[in-house]
Amino acid sequence: MTQNTTVPSVFRPAKRIHLILPHFLGGHSVKKMAWKVSVALRILFSLALFFSPSQSAVFSVDLGSESVKVAVVNLKPGQSPISIAINEMSKRKSPALVSFHDGHRLLGEEAAALVARYPHKVYSQMRDLIAKPYASAQRILDSMYLPFEAKPDSRGGMSIVVDNENDAVYSPEELVAMVLGYAVHLAEFHSKIPIKDAVISVPPYMGQAERRGLLQAAQLAGINVLSLINEHSGAAMQYGIDKDFSNDSRHVIFYDMGASSTYAALVYFSSYKSKEFGKSVSVNQFHVKDVRWIPELGGQHMELRLVEYFADQFNSQLGGAIDVRKFPKAMAKLKKQVKRTKEILSANTAAPISVESLHDDVDFRSTITREKFEELCEDIWEKSLLPVKEVLEHSGLSLEQIYAVELIGGATRVPKLQAKLQEFLGRKELDRHLDADEAIVLGAALHAANLSDGIKLNRKLGMVDGSLYGFVVELNGPDLLKDESSRQLLVPRMKKVPSKMFRSVNHNKDFEVSLAYESEHQLPPGVTSPEIAQYQISGLTDASDKYSSRNLSSPIKANIHFSLSRSGILSLDRADAVIEITEWVEVPRKNLTIENSTISSNVSAESATGNSTEENNESMHTDSGINKTSSSNAEEQATAEPATEKKLKKRTFRVPLKIVEKITGLGMSLSQDFLAEAKRKLQVLDKKDADRKRTAELKNNLEGYIYTTKEKIETVEELEKVSTSEERQSFIEKLDQVQDWLYTDGEDANATEFEERLDQLKSVGDPIFFRLKELTARPASVEHAHKYIDELKQIIQQWKTSKPWLPQERVDEVLNSSEKLKNWLDEKEAEQKKASGFSKPAFTSEEVYLKVLDLQNKVASINRIPKPKPKVQKPVKNESESSEQDTDNSNSTSTDSSSSNDSSDNNSEGTSEETVTEEAEGHDEL
Repeated sequence: MTQNTTVPSVFRPAKRIHLILPHFLGGHSVKKMAWKVSVALRILFSLALFFSPSQSAVFSVDLGSESVKVAVVNLKPGQSPISIAINEMSKRKSPALVSFHDGHRLLGEEAAALVARYPHKVYSQMRDLIAKPYASAQRILDSMYLPFEAKPDSRGGMSIVVDNENDAVYSPEELVAMVLGYAVHLAEFHSKIPIKDAVISVPPYMGQAERRGLLQAAQLAGINVLSLINEHSGAAMQYGIDKDFSNDSRHVIFYDMGASSTYAALVYFSSYKSKEFGKSVSVNQFHVKDVRWIPELGGQHMELRLVEYFADQFNSQLGGAIDVRKFPKAMAKLKKQVKRTKEILSANTAAPISVESLHDDVDFRSTITREKFEELCEDIWEKSLLPVKEVLEHSGLSLEQIYAVELIGGATRVPKLQAKLQEFLGRKELDRHLDADEAIVLGAALHAANLSDGIKLNRKLGMVDGSLYGFVVELNGPDLLKDESSRQLLVPRMKKVPSKMFRSVNHNKDFEVSLAYESEHQLPPGVTSPEIAQYQISGLTDASDKYSSRNLSSPIKANIHFSLSRSGILSLDRADAVIEITEWVEVPRKNLTIENSTISSNVSAESATGNSTEENNESMHTDSGINKTSSSNAEEQATAEPATEKKLKKRTFRVPLKIVEKITGLGMSLSQDFLAEAKRKLQVLDKKDADRKRTAELKNNLEGYIYTTKEKIETVEELEKVSTSEERQSFIEKLDQVQDWLYTDGEDANATEFEERLDQLKSVGDPIFFRLKELTARPASVEHAHKYIDELKQIIQQWKTSKPWLPQERVDEVLNSSEKLKNWLDEKEAEQKKASGFSKPAFTSEEVYLKVLDLQNKVASINRIPKPKPKVQKPVKNESESSEQDTDNSNSTSTDSSSSNDSSDNNSEGTSEETVTEEAEGHDEL
């Protein structure tokens, strides 16, 4: 299917680089869409030449149960700003697989190649195992016929045993980190620069422990996660980025059936007015109203129905003597072929299946019709409608109020599923404007660009997503009554993210805080307990003891601050003890009054405070005049009065409280020691992978050199002119020796050994092939040099007529250099004719080209000399005129001075007029 990608068309060079996203995607045919994308890219590339944007890049990862997709936002000239990173097989999505085999770790396509042969060594579904209880994780593996050796870990989750002998055990977080590290490699290979900032998409039902675990996996992979984004928000971002909702708000349902889950999200698209550069502009936004899901219903479950059906057929073929389900290798082969059969059924009414040597050298062949497939999945079709029905029921909207139902996810390509949705919605056509596989990762890339410090979308699309679970907070502690205030709803379902909240509790002793899911009946898949986290709050008792003896104006309370991050993770950030005290405190006296004073109350406070000065005393007015004596007495009394007074004042003290996390089990984050050790292990594996790839590359280089060199020796006749038969025969023998070593002892050689043998062969072959190259390159370079020498004569002739100002010494220098080059060529050609074709050349084509280039630079330097500007000669004046003019100027100066003085006394305008007149006369004279 053709990718439906929003491609920015213009760059603006700014501190934060902007992308303008055009309207050209919605509702177009595939051909038109591809043409418009092509045009936009050509415009982009042409405009990009004018700017030099910084090396800013971010990427997004759509990590699914089966596959991983990577999109890159890169402002490097010559590349599409937003694009999908392809893997080593040139595919746009990669298997989310990790394998350990023969001492090597394999990722993606390399791991997929081993699934049928070593199913117990290829690890999948890792995202769905993060933070899952062991029993729940084991149930997932059993249902998918995945024969991994696993055991419970210290937190009650699952660890995968890779190698019992070497005690190699990995947590799901570590295995996911390997897949994410592979995603980083794809992003960096695609963008050609280091890139670490990313947004990772997650299914909406993913709970707190799973989100924390995924962030820690990303940390192990060296990714700086700007945010997690819910899959439906990524799809909504991609849907809305190129549309205008200023005159047309709309409700859209995004229906996603992927490999392992199904959900429906109701999203409201609208616009609001905002001020930008003093102008009112319309800004688009979308608001996620509701999401409903079935976490264990997807394309895998359809495939499992086929697997069970064909397994029964194979068992019947063998007479029921065995059950093929008990043999992991056979089931891995069957599952691989079933996936292809299901894909064929999406476009055809019947499909074959053929598995060579399914078990015990017995082949299996069969066919199935689409009708039979639909019959096997009958209950799945009914369940698939539940998320849409629930979204409509809880929103109160009718089907007529839904503008569109956009399909995303690979499993939505199944015709029966589309038919059931069309029947329920009463629509002849469903909306498929988005790429079912890539909409989420492209939308997440747009979100990453918006969050990045170096990149910003010029076309704005506001995003309002909400918490998919409600959360409650509960307080426990001595003397804390269990009532409505001790357990409160902290985060209602669909509360906007990010958000900050706080709760106050009147209490004077240390206590505990628990966070939990709002309902025990709506927990994330596999989660058995609603509790998320526990915290011990201490320091409140000490603060109470310290301040309780003071005059408290209200009971001591604790303020607890929470945050719901952009990634949907709830946390307790800080807690403070708040103490309010009313007590007498000394404050500066604002109005100093004088007892028995007869000063009028009309005097201002400023005058009263300054009444010790004579000036103020003189300026005061009283009912009966104040003489100097009384004024002096008042001054003495004011001096004796204290400068402060006591007032009853309310004071508030905030004391930070200590928070200790008491999470146990799967909700507990991986310890720092565990993370450090895990990172060390991953770095060792990364280094081994790099060494293995380098070794394979050098081995391929050596093998390729041997084959191409032998072919040249056998087919290129000109080699006889530059090498002797003995020389060629000796070289062939060396090639044969290395080739024999390559397929015997060299099988286990390291990179250094391959490099050394390649260098040995090149030390013999390079001189021969250099002489072969020079056989044609040298005469061509000589011909080029002579041609330029002849052209130079014409250039110099043109200079004489069109540029006579050029310095003759510079022109002579070029002529001398030209003559030297000609003599050098004649001398070297004579030497070369005397030399044997088997010896080192007397001169090389490179030497010739360098000498010609040096001569061309000299010519260009002279050619740039500008034409000199003509000199302007002043008219010559005779002595008498000069003397007379000097006298006039002297008188004029004297007059100007007196005139200036007169002007100072009388009128300044006269001076201005005289000055202007003199300047004009001077200008005319010149």
